[in-house]
Amino acid sequence: MGNKVNPMLSLIQLRKEGIPAGIPSYCTANEIVIEAVLEQAKRFGDAVLIEATSNQVNQFGGYTGMKPADYRDYVWGIADRVGFPRERIILAGDHLGPQPFQNQPEAEAIENAKEMVRQYAAAGYTKIHLDTSMRVADDDRSKPLSDYTIARRGAELMKVAEDAWQELHKQNPDAVHPVFIIGSEVPIPGGAQVQEEMQVTDPDAFEATLKAYKEVFAERGLAETLKNVIAVVVQPGVEFGDADVHMYDRSDARALCARLKKYPEVFFEAHSTDYQSPQALKQMVEDGMGILKVGPALTFAAREALFALSHIEDEVVDDPAARSNYIAVVENAMMEDPKNWQKYYHGTPKEQALKRAYSYSDRSRYYMPDPRIEAAMQKLFANLEGADIPMGLLHQYMPMQYISVRNGRLPLSPRALVKDAVRLVCDDYNYATRPNFVAGSVFI
Repeated sequence: MGNKVNPMLSLIQLRKEGIPAGIPSYCTANEIVIEAVLEQAKRFGDAVLIEATSNQVNQFGGYTGMKPADYRDYVWGIADRVGFPRERIILAGDHLGPQPFQNQPEAEAIENAKEMVRQYAAAGYTKIHLDTSMRVADDDRSKPLSDYTIARRGAELMKVAEDAWQELHKQNPDAVHPVFIIGSEVPIPGGAQVQEEMQVTDPDAFEATLKAYKEVFAERGLAETLKNVIAVVVQPGVEFGDADVHMYDRSDARALCARLKKYPEVFFEAHSTDYQSPQALKQMVEDGMGILKVGPALTFAAREALFALSHIEDEVVDDPAARSNYIAVVENAMMEDPKNWQKYYHGTPKEQALKRAYSYSDRSRYYMPDPRIEAAMQKLFANLEGADIPMGLLHQYMPMQYISVRNGRLPLSPRALVKDAVRLVCDDYNYATRPNFVAGSVFI
């Protein structure tokens, strides 16, 4: 292991001492969101965890067009701009496995997954979720994958990651060794469909996952590397759809969390914690969820703020031709290229339109890099920067930000207003993971 210890390991130690400990995982590729996440984290002296998914970032570019080293440099560039130390950023890879390659047979899908994992590890990512839970093209569709198959494929990927880190360590002796997350109770990216039935992970299934990995690793002479597995993904009873949020009820997860006490070497990772109340998030940390994943809630907050600013622009910019028409530009881009929402948003045309704009799953986030949307955002900011925005108008559309502007804590700048909306979501997670932090939730 390198000279520097992975800060994620401190969560294990704290939990062994009986201290609830957790960290939010900010899963996003949105520039203004990452900027806001890093700026709010400057208030603290510890690390911030920023995560890319296998669909966003892989060796073929993903939907962002970035490979793992590109995403690393992208995040580092934002960090440099806002004055956040690179060494305090934990870069993470989520759903690393055959997910982007499910239409390929196992041999091809796993080879592609290996190369993706190799690139993440070689680029210095230090928290890696190995997700081999999905079927590939030649798997039997009539039955779920066995725990053994999932563990076997996971072991192959972990071996590649370990080898890649060894090569990185030769080049950089201070390289931090990655930790790994395993588990197959993974919700679909971006939230579930409302009709789907959600069940809390069975405690026996959690144990079966650990047992399978231990067996496979022992067979392959990799037992020693299991010490780097620090968490298992479970479904603790949280999820969201287009218009509904299933809130955490610790009584539903009591049996699962009680079983965790037998395994002090690991904790749980919880996906889809978006839109939970700060109190629910805090309970999740207390109950064993050491990693709280959040993604769409961050871009939802940014989108909501941008829409609010667009309404303010309509009031203060007299010439319609000079306005950004940001809301319409987003809608037009989504209608012209419906592949990122059409399979997920159902109902009448009116219902689909409302979901495109306001769904909790926020599939509009896939369109934010569109040059037309980016240009509209910059025009919106330019129109409102220095504009005479009446405080009553700000209160109408951005009441939370109004309070901070009124009290002198926030400049009346459009970009700052959007980032503050993201900060409020981050503060829910700070409340859950930082002792004595006061919540300022928009989702109470």
